[in-house]
Amino acid sequence: GECPHCAFDGARGDQCDNCGRTLDPRDLKGITCRICGNTPEFAETEHFFLKLVGFEDTLLEWARKQEHWKSNVKNFTIAFLEGGLRDRAITRDIEWGVPLPLEGYDGKRIYVWFEAVIGYLSASIEWAKNRGEPERWKDFWQSENSRSYYFMGKDNIPFHTIIWPALLLGYGGLNLPYDVPANEYMNLEGFKLSTSRNWAIWLPEYLDRYDPDPLRYVIAAGMPETSDSDFSWREYVRRNNDELVATYGNLVHRVLTMVNRNFDGVVPEPGEPDEASAALLDEARERFAQTTANLEAVRLRLALNTAMGLAQAANRYLEQAAPWRAVREDKAKAGAALWTGLAVIDCLKTLLYPYIPFSSERLHAMLGFEGTVKDAGWAWDPSATAPGRRIGPPEPLFAKLDEAVAESETQRIGA
Repeated sequence: GECPHCAFDGARGDQCDNCGRTLDPRDLKGITCRICGNTPEFAETEHFFLKLVGFEDTLLEWARKQEHWKSNVKNFTIAFLEGGLRDRAITRDIEWGVPLPLEGYDGKRIYVWFEAVIGYLSASIEWAKNRGEPERWKDFWQSENSRSYYFMGKDNIPFHTIIWPALLLGYGGLNLPYDVPANEYMNLEGFKLSTSRNWAIWLPEYLDRYDPDPLRYVIAAGMPETSDSDFSWREYVRRNNDELVATYGNLVHRVLTMVNRNFDGVVPEPGEPDEASAALLDEARERFAQTTANLEAVRLRLALNTAMGLAQAANRYLEQAAPWRAVREDKAKAGAALWTGLAVIDCLKTLLYPYIPFSSERLHAMLGFEGTVKDAGWAWDPSATAPGRRIGPPEPLFAKLDEAVAESETQRIGA
């Protein structure tokens, strides 16, 4: 039916997916049954309720203190609480789902969004028991050093900033959510995704034609962290060609190619870094720290932009150092510039691993390292670019796409 708050005509009996407000079926205007299309008849039944009104003031005080929350999450939660809470039915008269564990209520089931969030805790307790460490769950739920993060879409914000915290408060002695980094919606070519209308990109079909990393990168670069965003194939091709191929991939390819061509595939000596080299290495250290802080604060899009800024800085450095010219006049100077380039590429390999892990692993091997990027850990030290280590022959990290890809893939949508 129609939502009484925002007039969305596709609201469900428990929640409006447009404005996010929780609802009682009686609230809907023009209510109809989704299955048969008739107007439902309301009947009396007995239900169990969560007494949400008893937590309203405590939750509002807690939510206002969460300065690290994303603005969309915090503002929505505070507005929801300031609008006043109502006790919420925790049971349903249905035949499927988790039974209510009380005698005489065989036909009652626990509403999915209550038993689902309780699963965060109960699964932890079950995990600890299965490990033979039955008290281990307390490290996560009672320790002052533990932080829990809940990742989701914006339609599930109230269940994780209001209902789940109320359950935790009611039980007592358990950590409340530290962060709820909920995203807004990502549309597709200007319209809301719809699997029933085939207005979607199906991953198995995508992976038959393209590598996974460009899609991961484009989605992260346009992530709807604070407002709705849009995915388009035209933007996919542009970011792939301009950012992954021309900026990052080209940086890697020309540095590794020059090392293989002029230094027999062996990492050259760094020498005494000149002012430009020292400045770039300092920028890499700073951007590593900034990216780390942004990731920890779940500012994923900003973290990606910060990392890619280092690739742009490295390209500018190479243009200035011009090792392709210096190698004819001062090979040691050219080698020092290429060493700096290799060290920064090693930094980028780690910074970009959360976004494009497959490319980072291939680059890790090309740089002559053993094991995996994860084995090396979340750290960077220029001294790891050891002179004398043999690197592999360069291989393109990304494939340039023809502009026609955008048109052909757009035509697939909805077909």
